[in-house]
Amino acid sequence: MAHPSETVLVTGATGFTGRYLVDHLRGAGYVVVGTTCQPEDADPNLGILHADLNDEASLRALVEAVRPGAVIHLAAISFVPYADALNIYRVNVLGTENLLRTLDASRLELRKLIIASSSNVYGSPDVSPISETVCPRPVSHYACSKLAMEHMAALYADRFSTIITRPFNYTGPGQSVSFFVPKLVAAFRRHERVLELGDLDVVRDISDVRAVTVCYRALLESDASGVTVNLCTGQGVHLTEVFEALVEIAGYRPEVRVKEGFLRSNDIRRLVGCPGRLHALIGEPPAYALRDILLNMYRTGDSREFLR
Repeated sequence: MAHPSETVLVTGATGFTGRYLVDHLRGAGYVVVGTTCQPEDADPNLGILHADLNDEASLRALVEAVRPGAVIHLAAISFVPYADALNIYRVNVLGTENLLRTLDASRLELRKLIIASSSNVYGSPDVSPISETVCPRPVSHYACSKLAMEHMAALYADRFSTIITRPFNYTGPGQSVSFFVPKLVAAFRRHERVLELGDLDVVRDISDVRAVTVCYRALLESDASGVTVNLCTGQGVHLTEVFEALVEIAGYRPEVRVKEGFLRSNDIRRLVGCPGRLHALIGEPPAYALRDILLNMYRTGDSREFLR
């Protein structure tokens, strides 16, 4: 079991998930040191240090200085249509390899290592909901990089107590408008009368980022080891439901135009996870209704509300 006073290293601490998770863990009494790849976001006084996953010297110095008892590795390129394929593999695969090799060389007595992968590794299977036993069939460089990272991490299975998470879609205040839900919320907040969107005829499993942070903490405190686990609700949400909920919240109905540039030939039509293993490991995390998630985002805009 975790000790609330132990030091947890969170990579990608200034990203969307990282900001929520760092605050949540600190609220629970953990000593948290976070990393960021952006020098301007580093603030040692706040426990946020600069670290480049592809700079082994800086990683060694970081690990030796922090000597964490547990690591939650979130740092990655997480945007599916990201254009620079080579950089996706450089960061998501080789960067993770550098981190694991550094942790191994430091001879830390690491109690738990949690690595964030992605539900996108499943591709478009012909079963739903998707359990962890479904054979991955990635259809993008992002998904391929995450699956390759999982296989690479397995090389260290005998050295760390590792959990691989496969989060499905989740959102909340502070998420980049590069992603569909915050982009749509921002457009409704601006009362745009015409919205240019991609294909809404898809189904996703949508969680609140606050529930996801609870899952990470519960997995950190669990006895689970050597497992891969979906972070999901098990409920499919058609993207037209997101649109209609925002129509009701904002009190107006914009015109929707399909923009060809937003359509992807390899887009996954349905991506809904099975949370059975997650519930067996940690119980059921907090549940947030779709309207409540969207209303929170609509009311708070770019600010962030944290769950402790």
